Order: sequence, then structure tokens, then C-alpha cells
Amino acid sequence: MNTVREDAKIIIKQSINAVLPEAAVTKALVDKEFTGRVVVVAIGKAAWNMANATKKALGDKITEGVIITKYQHSKGDIEGFQIIEAGHPVPDLNSIKGADKALELVKDLTEEDHIIFLISGGGSAIFEKPMDGVKLEDIKEITDQLLGCGADIIEINTIRKRLSAVKGGRFADLCGQSKIYAIVLSDVIGDRLDSIASGPVYPDQSTSKEALDIVKKYDLQLNNNLKKALSKETPKNVENCETVITGSVSELCKAAANSAKTLGYEPIILSSTLDCEAKEAGKFMSAIARELIINESNTYIKKPCAIIAGGETLVKLNGNGKGGRNQEIALAGAMGIDGLENVVLFSLGSDGTDGPTDAAGGIVDGLSVTRMKEAQIVPEQYLENNNSYNALKASKDLIITGSTGTNVNDIIVLLCQ
Repeated sequence: MNTVREDAKIIIKQSINAVLPEAAVTKALVDKEFTGRVVVVAIGKAAWNMANATKKALGDKITEGVIITKYQHSKGDIEGFQIIEAGHPVPDLNSIKGADKALELVKDLTEEDHIIFLISGGGSAIFEKPMDGVKLEDIKEITDQLLGCGADIIEINTIRKRLSAVKGGRFADLCGQSKIYAIVLSDVIGDRLDSIASGPVYPDQSTSKEALDIVKKYDLQLNNNLKKALSKETPKNVENCETVITGSVSELCKAAANSAKTLGYEPIILSSTLDCEAKEAGKFMSAIARELIINESNTYIKKPCAIIAGGETLVKLNGNGKGGRNQEIALAGAMGIDGLENVVLFSLGSDGTDGPTDAAGGIVDGLSVTRMKEAQIVPEQYLENNNSYNALKASKDLIITGSTGTNVNDIIVLLCQ
């Protein structure tokens, strides 16, 4: 019989494998007819995998392509494609280089030609061309402010798309009369197409007023050029693009539930739209664990069970430590399940990265806090300092997967045996 921790590792592997984009992209291309020149533009953390599947499906029908992805997310050359790795979560010069290459590929296309646009999470930073009057340094500065103030992904992208010449439907405008077929791997709760990668080929639902309200809400510091850019409205009508969504966090939750069930756990999906503060999510999941273990007679949920939640939580930066939202969930959860037996909690980003670290997230049990204290770490202090990475590293509770090739938000699973 497996330990609970061994079961958790099986669920992690099987869940990620179930939402890899290759099969979904291939399905989205079946029976599609593409005329004239066929150009492929792939952006985001899953860009390489999506482009590779497209190349296998269409072969020599593809005239040329470009892959713009995060550093260390490419898995080798693909014939006919240029690969550009760029910054995330903050854009860099390679982000602009990638966007320029994409614009070069589409500039001379006609209404007889096709663009296959492959979109995955991370595209907002990885695919960038600043608006006139906006500098890359401006975008970096406002992105840092947004990531640190607790703004959610919809709010962040409402701001970022207005500073960009290729977001908020503007890339579709720059494609002229050519036909766009967009295949989207969603990393946004609710699958809002105008927010996934900041909606380069989709009409923008947000308004300039909403963007300026966000600035006021978080007291963001903007120069006059940024304020001017935010005041310009984005395209509200895009007629040259057909879109299909191929994956989302709800599919990830279902995959985790199916995996847990085969291992003998009764799965319960609490939500696939979790968007609270990360440490509060960790505290809440650990509170469920305590109820199941300590006050079992009070609940209708019977063990063994798997309590599952998906979404994208927020981190408010109070300190200067190292970590990410999933690691913060795990650290807060470890404190809540301290001393409990046969309980494991894990939280991870499906793309294999969590914040500016090499970890996908964290996996903790009832002895995690003991291991931290043996390493002279006070968990409460590390949580307050947003230093979850080093706390989990000391207790050997980091999840290290490397790039997974997909990106459909985060998942939290509590196992009670």
C-alpha cells in the first residue's frame, strides 16, 4: 500500500499528463482547411508543445512559424520555426523581438492566407510591443507594482493590454484581412478570451475607465505617458478570428479527481475558480484536514478522501523573501496540519513554475513543520516574509518538475487516508 505522500506524487504526475496540450491541439486541427500561405505564431509557456503538435498535424502545409516562450521552455528545434525565449512574468527585450518577428510574418498576408495563433498562459509578458510613447521600462515598472499589490490577473491584464500595440485585439488589427484561427490553452479563471495572454486577437471587454479605476484602487504610480496610453480605447470588434479553447483548470481538477479515485480516495472538487489570498487558501485547506481528522463525526465526508481546488490565488508582498503563490499555500497549510497523521497537502502551478523560482509548488505533511524547526526555521516568520521557498526547501517539501509543457492555472489537493 502506498503512503499518502506517494499517492500525492502519482496524482501530480497523472493530472499534469492529462492536460498536456498536444492531443487537444491535434483535435482542434482535424478537418480544418487552410488556404494560401499558412503562418504559425505560438506564444506562452506552452508555445513549444502547441507548435510541435501543429507541425506534426500539418507538416509542409506550414509556410513559416515563430515560437515565443519563456526561458528554458523550448525543447529543441522544429523545422520551419524560429524559437525566441523571453522574460516572464516581466517582459524583456526578447519579448519585443518575438512580437516583431510575428509582425514580420503576418505583414504581407492577404485574405487568402491563414494565421494559426497558438495562445497559452504567460503570453502577456512573453509577447510584447509597447505602444507609442510607452517604454519597456515603463511596462516592467507597472508590472512589478501590479504583481506586488495583490491585483488579480484580470486587473493586471486590463492595465497591460492598454500599454501594448499587440494586446487587447490589436494584433488582430495588424494582421489585416488574413484569417486567424486561434487555439487557446486557458490559464484564466472563467476562460475570458480577452484576458488570456491579454487577448491579442480578441475584442476587449474592459474599458479605459476600468483601467483607470484599477490605478486608483491600488494607488499605482504612473507617469503621464502611461496615463495617456491607458486613456486610449482598445478594439471592441474583431471579425477575422475564429477561436477554440482546448484546455482549462476545470479539466485539471477533473484529472486530479479521476487519479485520486483510482487510488481509492473519494474525490470532492470544491472549486475551479479559487482566487483568494494564497496563505488564506492554505489555512482553509488545513482547517478542512483538521475537521476530517480530529472531528470526523462532525462531517459527512468520509476518509479516504481527496479535497480538490483549482484557480489562481494572490500573494501580497510584505517581505523580501523568495517564493510563489503555491509555495505560500503549502507553507500556510503545513502550519495548519502540523502533527496530523496520514494527511498530505500539495499545491502546484501546472506549468512547472511558481513565482520567480525553480519550484512548481510545495507538498507538505504533518511532520513538515517539525523538519523546518529542526533546520532552525520559524515557519510563521518565513510566511510573513514571503520566504516560502526556503522554508519548504529546508523541510524537503518543494515540488520540482521543470517545464511541463502546459499551463492551466494551479491546483491544490488535500489527501486524508
